[in-house]
Amino acid sequence: MPDIVDLAISGKFNTLVAAVKAAGLVDTLKGPGPFTVFAPTDEAFAKLPPGTVDGLLKDIPKLKNILLYHVVAGKVMAEEVVKLKTVKTVQGQELKIDAVKWHLHKHVKVNDADIIKADIVASNGVCHAIDTVLIPK
Repeated sequence: MPDIVDLAISGKFNTLVAAVKAAGLVDTLKGPGPFTVFAPTDEAFAKLPPGTVDGLLKDIPKLKNILLYHVVAGKVMAEEVVKLKTVKTVQGQELKIDAVKWHLHKHVKVNDADIIKADIVASNGVCHAIDTVLIPK
């Protein structure tokens, strides 16, 4: 089974992988974990204002801060996420979780991002694909 980084490489997370490499977080996210990553898709990064990604790639401390804001220690599967109101990131701040029941499905928001695919399981944790890059306060 692939680890979180290899899973991201094989998915629609090319910008995330490039950012993780630039920030020097590959070894961390290939580590034993477990980790939960709220993983912005390439489309999520594309929604940022023009030049934002290039600017972050030149400001490694800020990039690292933003990336770690997407990571939670432990393996938090979707069935647990929907029961939470907040979750603490390894960056130190909390993410707000808002699970709304919608017909037979639950619609889950993390801050302003929608989880568009949950429970992408890796050998060292789980990823939940999100449609917006999370920016810490």
